[in-house]
Amino acid sequence: MPSARDPAAELQRALLSRLKLRQLALLQAIDRHRTLGRVAAEMQLSQPAITKALHEVEDIFGSTLFDRTSRGLVPTAAGDAVLHYARRWLAELEATTRVLTSLEAGRGGRLRLGLTQQVPQRLMSAALTHLLGRSPRISVMAREATTDELVAGLLARELDCAIGRSYDGDAGGLVQEAIYEQEPCLVVGAKNARRLSRGPLDWARLAQLDWILPPPNTPMRRTYNAIFVGAGVQPPLPILETNAVRSMETVLRQEPNAITIFARDVVAEMEQAGHWAALPYRLSWNLPPVSFFTLKELEGHPTVQSLRGVVIETAQRMKQLAA
Repeated sequence: MPSARDPAAELQRALLSRLKLRQLALLQAIDRHRTLGRVAAEMQLSQPAITKALHEVEDIFGSTLFDRTSRGLVPTAAGDAVLHYARRWLAELEATTRVLTSLEAGRGGRLRLGLTQQVPQRLMSAALTHLLGRSPRISVMAREATTDELVAGLLARELDCAIGRSYDGDAGGLVQEAIYEQEPCLVVGAKNARRLSRGPLDWARLAQLDWILPPPNTPMRRTYNAIFVGAGVQPPLPILETNAVRSMETVLRQEPNAITIFARDVVAEMEQAGHWAALPYRLSWNLPPVSFFTLKELEGHPTVQSLRGVVIETAQRMKQLAA
């Protein structure tokens, strides 16, 4: 009696025996350019050669990966799935080459760390000092971005761990641990603080000022919008949407009615330069907690484990000092 076919096992055998990394790079190039002519120019091959190579890859996967349309080559559902994993596999390959290059140069490896702009300076300093002080020394790649972008970088295997705001999205394999609470405060340019702090806290009045807010569809923007709605006020239309601290500082200095929300402990660091000032109001809510992120598969990595320990220990000391 013939045994039942297992299509998944058959496909896996085909991938292991026939699929090559350069074919994954080809798929990425097609997705990037969407025309075979541009792919051929980039890879310095003829268009018929690119067409033949794509047919070979589709034969290996047993599926059409791109539809030919008037808008060029568009990934099918199968193509989207393959591209998702192709990006991960090639990112892992790139990370491996960086680690090997680091080891060959006498380093102890490489760690890719993500940070948000509002990570307190003490946490950032503790993390980088720990990593750069290891023996043998390791190479560190640091990226600043929003929490959404950092989580995307982790899932794409472009980062090993990150320190950012808590994440409420759906992300399989993501591990996050809340480590530090931050109090929010209203921030304006230092020279405008006395004028803008007159009177009681009035969200309707504040909504009329020139707001600097995070970009749309980010966790912090959703949080701030909810605060205005909860106060019975329409969220303001911002004059600037950014997470870039230098851009915020420039606008706060130049615009007399500019205002934003920032973590109080981070503002305390900024106030020393004399350009920022916190308004004397206490807000009745906390920012989403600062959290340490990594992937399930990297939880046990010695460098990630040691960094997590240092960051948590530093956060605990900061809590004790603030108490």
